Amino acid sequence: MSYKILALETTTEACSAALLYQGLIQERYELAPRQHTHLILPMLQSLLDTASLKPRDLDAIAFSRGPGSFTGSRISASIVQAIAFAANIPVVLVSSLQCLAQGAYREFQAERVLAAIDARMNEIFWASYQLASEGIMLEVDTEQLSDPKHIPLISLSHYIGVGSAWDHYHAVLNGQLKNQLQQWVAQRYPRAYDVAVLAQHAYQQGQIVSAEEALPLYLREKVC
Repeated sequence: MSYKILALETTTEACSAALLYQGLIQERYELAPRQHTHLILPMLQSLLDTASLKPRDLDAIAFSRGPGSFTGSRISASIVQAIAFAANIPVVLVSSLQCLAQGAYREFQAERVLAAIDARMNEIFWASYQLASEGIMLEVDTEQLSDPKHIPLISLSHYIGVGSAWDHYHAVLNGQLKNQLQQWVAQRYPRAYDVAVLAQHAYQQGQIVSAEEALPLYLREKVC
């Protein structure tokens, strides 16, 4: 069955939107810190216009719920709630860290990934993932907030690292994880393309919520 899913990702410095339609994914992406409020709605409208679709034609709308920027997560949640409520369609929630891991599989064929996002205040959001059936990266070590100097021993070995935490704390993380880490890749951000991939799988599994339940994930209740 061909699904129609609109996806948003605004939890980091990158801003993106994607549309899964007729088995293909089209994406709009821009690395533009603090410009998300200006970019995301035109991106969404462009995708819908190109496909000649209205929000009510969609099977679902999906967004990266975090962890990540407090403001960025709220932007996506607010937009998704409004569209889902107006169009009477369900919402699919996707982790920004799982999105990073899925992107690492898509781009580098990595089957084991430690995804980590800079949480500011000398902390990082992180989780580990391993490839499962149907080409989906599934969580091994759960999402958590840690001091990069004290990140615990993780369950995977021979994995790659992706995400903004590696850009800022690679020396520390390399020192902590050097016996397990294969390599880390710079300048990787969650993308709506991978939100759409994960959302399709979740939708098929019945993992949907209502507009009212489309809330961000905050591992720390402070603005970052």
